[in-house]
Amino acid sequence: MSTSHKTGADDLHAGVRIGGWSWVWRPWLVLATVLLAVATFLVFCVSIAIGDFVIGLPAVISTIFGQGERVDEFVVMDLRMPRALVGLVVGVALGISGALTQSIARNALASPDVLGITAGASATAIFVVTTSGGAALGSSIGLPVAALAGGLGTGLLVYFLAWNKGIDGFRLILIGVAVSAVMTALTTWLLVLADIRDVARAQSWLVGSLDSRSWTEVWTTLWITIALVVVVLAVAFHLRPMHFGDDVAAGLGVRHSLVRAVLLLCAVLLAGVAVSAAGPVPFVALVAPQITTRLLRTPVPPLVASGLFGALLLIGSDLIARQVLPNDLPVGIVTAMIGGPFLVYLLVRANVKRPA
Repeated sequence: MSTSHKTGADDLHAGVRIGGWSWVWRPWLVLATVLLAVATFLVFCVSIAIGDFVIGLPAVISTIFGQGERVDEFVVMDLRMPRALVGLVVGVALGISGALTQSIARNALASPDVLGITAGASATAIFVVTTSGGAALGSSIGLPVAALAGGLGTGLLVYFLAWNKGIDGFRLILIGVAVSAVMTALTTWLLVLADIRDVARAQSWLVGSLDSRSWTEVWTTLWITIALVVVVLAVAFHLRPMHFGDDVAAGLGVRHSLVRAVLLLCAVLLAGVAVSAAGPVPFVALVAPQITTRLLRTPVPPLVASGLFGALLLIGSDLIARQVLPNDLPVGIVTAMIGGPFLVYLLVRANVKRPA
């Protein structure tokens, strides 16, 4: 075991090596991640406990681990668990997707929302909904496939348009904003031409909602997200040297173009999965990585913590939408209320830092 200094810092970080793997041991990073996991689990249980029929928090935890009463088991596992689990998985997917896009673009404003990925997934999904007479909203295959295909196609379009002997973060964001505007206009056009009943069905989904989710949607979203997260964690080890520039990464033996393409593809697919399950929930992918970067005091968005905070933010916002705001509003309204001011803060902060 060895120790290393961060220049200008007073604290020492122990280096750990096992075989060919080595990393820096940061106690605060580990502690904060564990605390985030605990907070996410508690809010997850509270969201299940509160409803028309209130269940005590100990009873919810006992039921989750298979020790609950029969009545509690029906309410928890059959009625409320699918909605809460979809919120958990979608929050994790959006948080990690946002952390990846911000790390690759090296820009705090880069997220699936800003880059047009969620807008592309939404446009494709709305096309399927309006042309199928609304039947796609009840399908466990049609809508997810359409959203995934739309998000993937839009992500590839933005990537190729932004490519110019490499990827520049500022150019990526500008092209993403332009593509997002086009996809939003396309969605509006489809809604104008659609039957009014199809528009009413699609409108709630477009805002972002966790209402009326089933176990089929849970398992589809969960397994795809787990597979993508495994790929991300396996490849993300090579992402850290890329923060020092492509030349340094190449000197360390990192195939930066391939790593960047694989991680960006995973980010796009994670965003597409999230949109297919809950609609284009705004700002979670933007806010979660930036908040965790500040909480954990890391130079780049931490992947695991960003996913946990994304889940915490989405489940907490859904709880507020159901219990605090009137009329059981969609969760996307609450995340927009939180993320909108935060986006303004990031823009103002970036403008203040810009040299005159």
